[in-house]
Amino acid sequence: MTRQTKQETTCPMDALLRLLMGPWTTHILWILRQRGPLRFGVLKREVCGISSRMLTERLRTLEEAQIVFREYYPSVPPEVTYGLTRRGLELREVLDALDALARCWNTEDTNGESISQELSRSVTN
Repeated sequence: MTRQTKQETTCPMDALLRLLMGPWTTHILWILRQRGPLRFGVLKREVCGISSRMLTERLRTLEEAQIVFREYYPSVPPEVTYGLTRRGLELREVLDALDALARCWNTEDTNGESISQELSRSVTN
């Protein structure tokens, strides 16, 4: 049996999850899902804490995967807008389900501590 490299996979689910699990990726997709097409600067402000370099890298990866489109307008200054493609819009239900689950998990448990606080504590220990 030969070993597969990181890039090679026979499982479509694995390839999709690797793409979506990249740093900041789901956050970027969620913002584009909620707000629609956005200019680069607006998107950067919405994704608190991301560097311009990382945002550019993530957007290029998503553009290559045909999940995000890039629209360039030759103006002064140049205007670049990013939004979800038809393929990206197919992720709506998945993103909405993840949002619902995150909100559910963020509710308080019986000890009065939110699950997200509990997870944060366990990660730091």
